[in-house]
Amino acid sequence: MSDDQTWQPPAGNAVPPPAAPQFGPPQYGQPAQAPSPYGQPAPAPSPYGQPAPRPYGQYAAPAGAPFGAPALTGAPGWTPPPKPGLIPLRPLSLGTILGASFQVLRRNPKPTFGMSLLMQGIVMAVTLVVLGVVTAIAISRADMATGQDVDTVTAGATAAILLSAIIPFVLSLIAAGMMQGIIVLEVGRATLGEKLRFRGLWRLAKGRIGALVGWILLLTLAVVIAMAIVALLVFFVGQLGDAGFAGAVAISLIGTLGLVVLGAWLSTKLAMVPSALMIERLSLRDAMARSWSLTNGYFWRTLGILLLVNVILSVAGQIVSAPLSIVFSLAIPLLTIGGDPTTAIIAAVVTYVLLIAVTLVITAITLVVSAATTGLLYLDLRIRKEGLDLELTRFVEARQAGDDRVPDPLLPASRPDVGSQAARSAAAAQSPWA
Repeated sequence: MSDDQTWQPPAGNAVPPPAAPQFGPPQYGQPAQAPSPYGQPAPAPSPYGQPAPRPYGQYAAPAGAPFGAPALTGAPGWTPPPKPGLIPLRPLSLGTILGASFQVLRRNPKPTFGMSLLMQGIVMAVTLVVLGVVTAIAISRADMATGQDVDTVTAGATAAILLSAIIPFVLSLIAAGMMQGIIVLEVGRATLGEKLRFRGLWRLAKGRIGALVGWILLLTLAVVIAMAIVALLVFFVGQLGDAGFAGAVAISLIGTLGLVVLGAWLSTKLAMVPSALMIERLSLRDAMARSWSLTNGYFWRTLGILLLVNVILSVAGQIVSAPLSIVFSLAIPLLTIGGDPTTAIIAAVVTYVLLIAVTLVITAITLVVSAATTGLLYLDLRIRKEGLDLELTRFVEARQAGDDRVPDPLLPASRPDVGSQAARSAAAAQSPWA
């Protein structure tokens, strides 16, 4: 054969060219065929009702396998984040936070709503007894005063009533601090699927309630001092005549607006202090620094959620209590006019008792939901900034497998890296939500 001749196959053994693959619409009952990767055979069509073969390179975990189980081919398949308890272990949306805040009431009502209602009832009873007794004594002494002693006795009676109001006020702060600590711990343990009784939650809170109550008293003292400064400025400027009156009005408006803005800013930046005190068991100073760092970059989101929850609770409380207030203020005088005074007194007592009962229930619900919202925001910030979801998932999986060697990430004894910024950054870098 010469070099300028081209080899031709024998005529009897001609090889037909390969047919181009057809990718048309599938027949009824047959799955659509996708083009195979280069060098791989196309999967054979499966009969109707049978699962199509999985293309090369795709994996899936067996049906019914727990979260994190190996796939059929040995590679892990994707599954949604687990939800072992109150919330899914991922960054929380607004709807998830709102729903979980109210779910705390239903999920474990005895140590949350029941204890809150009991404490609010004690505070209400102490308030009525203390103020009632002191007011009755003060009025009787003022009635018995004669001559020049009337003004002095009246001023002393007024001061005694005002001072007696401090006792139930401080008691209400202590009760609020105790319940806030209990609710924060309940949110943390409910995230891991635990459901503790009040005794178990109190055991976790032991030694930290005092710090939380001290923090609440410190906040209250700061608010009182700020309001007193503005009031003194208004008073002294108002003593300067007509120009002073105008200045007092201006200071009052600017001071009130400034206090509102300053209060919103500081309360948002320090909103995570109770959670850091109870869950991480930090000192008050470290808890303040911890809250300040956690809210960096998430200030407006934290402020918006806290404000929205408070508005919802306030509006709902007004809707429930408004009818009873209207009945108490309008119906009782109508019963008194031209009627039996005994009937009016009985109606007034019944309405007042119902109003107190409704107020107690609303206050208890408000306290639980607002504290739960703060705890959920704390967990959400740690998931977003520190990859806490990875540690929680690892702990839940180990516990389901019977392995108790993985430390609980919500207990400070098992987190020596709590104060390490490098460790937090490394954990956050591994998080799929970062």
